[in-house]
Amino acid sequence: MRDVALDDWVARSLRAVWHPCTQMKHHEHMPLVAISRGHGPWLFDHAGRRYLDAISSWWVNLFGHANAHINAALKAQLDTLEHAMLAGCTHTPAVELAERLRALTGGMLGHAFFASDGASAVEIALKMSFHYWRNQGQDRKREFVCIANGYHGETIGALGVTDVALFKDAYDPLIRRAHVVASPDARGAREGEDAADVAARALEDVRQLFESRAQDIAALIVEPLVQCATGMAMHDPSYVSGLRELTERYGVHLIADEIAVGCGRTGTFFACEQAAIWPDFLCLSKGISGGYLPLSIVLSRDAIFEAFYDDDTARGFLHSHSYTGNPLACRAALASLELFERADVIAENERKSSALFDALAPLAAHPAVRNMRRCGTIIAFDAVLEGDPARTFSRRFFEAALERELLLRPIGTTVYLMPPYVLDDETIALAAARTRETFEATLACGGR
Repeated sequence: MRDVALDDWVARSLRAVWHPCTQMKHHEHMPLVAISRGHGPWLFDHAGRRYLDAISSWWVNLFGHANAHINAALKAQLDTLEHAMLAGCTHTPAVELAERLRALTGGMLGHAFFASDGASAVEIALKMSFHYWRNQGQDRKREFVCIANGYHGETIGALGVTDVALFKDAYDPLIRRAHVVASPDARGAREGEDAADVAARALEDVRQLFESRAQDIAALIVEPLVQCATGMAMHDPSYVSGLRELTERYGVHLIADEIAVGCGRTGTFFACEQAAIWPDFLCLSKGISGGYLPLSIVLSRDAIFEAFYDDDTARGFLHSHSYTGNPLACRAALASLELFERADVIAENERKSSALFDALAPLAAHPAVRNMRRCGTIIAFDAVLEGDPARTFSRRFFEAALERELLLRPIGTTVYLMPPYVLDDETIALAAARTRETFEATLACGGR
């Protein structure tokens, strides 16, 4: 029997809330999931049904929902200071968080500039790069470079360095276009090639562009190791180290967008560590607050900061928002970093992710599966479909997963898992089994 009160509550949500990345008309046939609470890796709806949050609620939740340590830190902070403007003032959570992040980079990156979300962090890095070159008397350097199929957010500036048509085509007249260079996506390997060969070919494309345009280019932006929103496109670390060498040789800034791939997602705290490089700017968001509160951060090198340090106000970086460096968000981030320090989270993640990947291995032999892959805690595979089944695959898979206690939301025909770091062996086995069942059920219903 249907819960009439719950149906009414969902109907009210559809009337009152415009949901993100959603064609609202689809919810005439696909009910919203009315979440009432969360605990550990599980979300629960108002009817008491549970769903394993296998995508960390859009990649933000690291240590499970309602984590006792983060909860306690936030409650204590709430009784002390909920907010104070960061222009002309400062406070302990912001200072401590900035210091800890600088230490995690071995002192190479610091001067944390706080914002609220990933797209804002990207905007800040782009503006800082442009403004740096202007302060250095190089006004020509105002162009940007992005990687084919890369995603960096949906504000106007961030869309300029995003190469996903679904998000940017409608707004094309508003967007300042960037140069687009070849993707190092390892799935593009030709016969006899490996991921490093694909990376080398993609780097040559960057070199040729720099050879002709470096004098006009301010920065190149990259998602190190995994281009997430295009379908978890993974590449060899040599691509990132090669970008660092090229940007230094040609005098171009390197912006590392670690919004989705930072905070341990790829097997090291920062993805750039696997390439043994540090960029000029590093953008963090999503998992940095443990999935609790909106927060993003841009870290930069000392030389960047020093170019803005002047008596002239106009040479300063004049960017802000009202909740910059919010103490509650910073405290949540500090509590998350403390959880990393309490146990060897990175090593334990490797064990858990390897076990989940092994449990999913039978899918790799499925005739409708290609490119089973893993980078740290990110696991993905591609469904081989055509026509209507391909166009409707994501929605049908999402619905079939919910029926099997899973929250999984494919990107097109790419199925991926990016779970929180708190799965136990039993939950790992359940996630793998239910993912396999969901895939079979989705194929069985065809394009319906």
